[in-house]
Amino acid sequence: MAAGGGAQAAASLLASVAKAAVGIGVSASVLGASLYTVDGGERAVIFDRFRGVLDRTVGEGTHFLVPWLQKPYIFDIRTRPHTFSSNSGTKDLQMVNLTLRLLSRPDVERLPTIFTSLGTEYDEKVLPSIGNEVLKAVVAQFNADQLLTERPRVSALVRDSLIRRAREFNIILDDVAITHLSYGAEFSLAVEKKQVAQQEAERSKFLVMRAEQERRAAVIRAEGESESARLISEATAAAGLGLIELRRIEAAKEIAAALSKTPNVAYVPSGDGSQMLLGLNPTALGR
Repeated sequence: MAAGGGAQAAASLLASVAKAAVGIGVSASVLGASLYTVDGGERAVIFDRFRGVLDRTVGEGTHFLVPWLQKPYIFDIRTRPHTFSSNSGTKDLQMVNLTLRLLSRPDVERLPTIFTSLGTEYDEKVLPSIGNEVLKAVVAQFNADQLLTERPRVSALVRDSLIRRAREFNIILDDVAITHLSYGAEFSLAVEKKQVAQQEAERSKFLVMRAEQERRAAVIRAEGESESARLISEATAAAGLGLIELRRIEAAKEIAAALSKTPNVAYVPSGDGSQMLLGLNPTALGR
């Protein structure tokens, strides 16, 4: 009897422990399902099965909710980069490839509206679409060469238009930048030909300028020679043949100085001493 009573007590104890364990497990599961955590840089939106998406946004920390009845959706509110490319046509019908880089974040106060209309992947649904739309609209206002010469203005127009369009979807853009711009093969070839033509035009301009300078130099040289002839003529008329005789004597002296350096030539004075008689060197004659 005592042994049977002990067995019944043990079985009753085990059953109580099992019930307690089950209760604890259920309670822990219910408690775990009733808690959710919002990390730093995140916000939560609550969906209620009876009331729909709640208007309030839940901040960072651990929070309670009603299991099965409510469900949290977590949003990253930190600024995130997005890059996409667009092939757009310019005002002069040239195709241009542009790459745009955005830094975006959601409007925290409007997260319930964003979730209702766009879902959690709101940026991937909106930004590429409005980015291509704005790029095509802005690029169509400029010629292809103006995209380079007026790039700050183009960037400002793209930035302002994108910020305004993104605000319509409750998205805030912290920065918008055009990181790459390239033209099609036909336009690049046309630009290269234009540069070659400009270089040829500059070269032709230089040749014309050089010819003009040479013409001016020739005119100035001719005027100088004419003035020199006039001065000589006037000097001759004023001094008679004395100037010509002086020039002859000077030329003779230069010739004599040059010939004196030649070993096979000697100079012999004439009888009256007024002339020089040119002959061969006696040493050379002896040989």
